[in-house]
Amino acid sequence: MNEAPLRRFIFGSLTLFCVVFLTVPTVIVVISSFNAGNILQFPPDGLSLRWYRSLASQTDIQSAVIRSLYVATICTVLSIPVGTLAALAMNRYRIRFLAFVRLYLLLPFTIPVVVSGISLLILYGEMNLVDNLWGVGVALCAINLPFMIWAVAASVNALDFDLENAAANLGAPPLQSFLFVTVPAVTPGIVTGALLMFILAMNEFVVSLLLVSKRTMTLPVQLFLSIRSNVTPDVAAVAVIYIVISALAIVTLDRLVGLDLFLKSRITV
Repeated sequence: MNEAPLRRFIFGSLTLFCVVFLTVPTVIVVISSFNAGNILQFPPDGLSLRWYRSLASQTDIQSAVIRSLYVATICTVLSIPVGTLAALAMNRYRIRFLAFVRLYLLLPFTIPVVVSGISLLILYGEMNLVDNLWGVGVALCAINLPFMIWAVAASVNALDFDLENAAANLGAPPLQSFLFVTVPAVTPGIVTGALLMFILAMNEFVVSLLLVSKRTMTLPVQLFLSIRSNVTPDVAAVAVIYIVISALAIVTLDRLVGLDLFLKSRITV
């Protein structure tokens, strides 16, 4: 009995189920954001753009979006040099206890985020850094840095170091060789990691909740506080903004790196 068709059917059915399971909530949120009623419901009570127009007049939401973009930018800008140099160092040099270092980089995934947030809150409290947006950006960079390192490491593993030797034989100094040979070769990993860091920082809630105040609330914290009192369709409208930002990040990734190369790098890391 040929089991290949049955296996393909099972795998295809599971894949279709996962796609539908992940897509349906997004579709429901998008449709609910156009609800003409006063409460969030599906199916919507008529279609309207009133909640998108409402966002244009809500200065607290607009300010929260700007703060989240600011925090995500700080996180991304800091992670690019740190993650790139760390990935190159772990690949190029014989570091003592390298296995321990790589295991240490897994800690952000094994330690609950709330534990990391409380630890940062205590540390920032001792340093008088609580309620500073740039401090939130640094904290999110530290927590999510493994994503950046792994993304760059995928490109570093495919890097031919003979190119650097060839540049040195042609008289290029180390800095010039690094900037014009090494960096362009690992740019796909840098772009991938930077986009991941930006999206993760935009969406981070737990750490931001512990480190911000009413004056410096980011968008996830602002949404959380707003839905505690009343769930209105403008929350769905803000969720659609998140979806658009994520979609733009995917399109940017595809244009700059290519999704095939990105998925291949995820498998080889």
